[in-house]
Amino acid sequence: MRLAQYRLHVATAGQGLEEITEAVARWVGEQGIDRGLLTLFLRHTSASLLIQENAAAEVRRDLEDFFRGLAPEDLRRYRHTEEGADDMPGHIRSALLPTQLSIPVEGGRMALGTWQGIYLFEHRRAPHRREVVLQLIGESA
Repeated sequence: MRLAQYRLHVATAGQGLEEITEAVARWVGEQGIDRGLLTLFLRHTSASLLIQENAAAEVRRDLEDFFRGLAPEDLRRYRHTEEGADDMPGHIRSALLPTQLSIPVEGGRMALGTWQGIYLFEHRRAPHRREVVLQLIGESA
């Protein structure tokens, strides 16, 4: 049994879904682990991780629009306002969506479905540098 760990830094451009599948897949492939379990953990409270369709850009836009409507930027609605109108909605969205994912690894690759991708969902308007801890435990063939 082997354990590998890495911190992936993701620069976001502001609100929206940032696909990180390729960077994660590259790191997993470099570890020489044939089968196991990959855990991704986001070290922030105003962003999330998602596995979502990566073929149609409309899916991402619809998700972004939905969550903007679900937790709108309206300072009159919240008590926590000192960090700006987008901060508390970001915390709410992060509370509703995962900050941790688990993905099986088979044949040295993530066992994602054909149209699945891994996304960091930035909930703040300003660009941020986010950190995702990747941990892979498993064994070689």
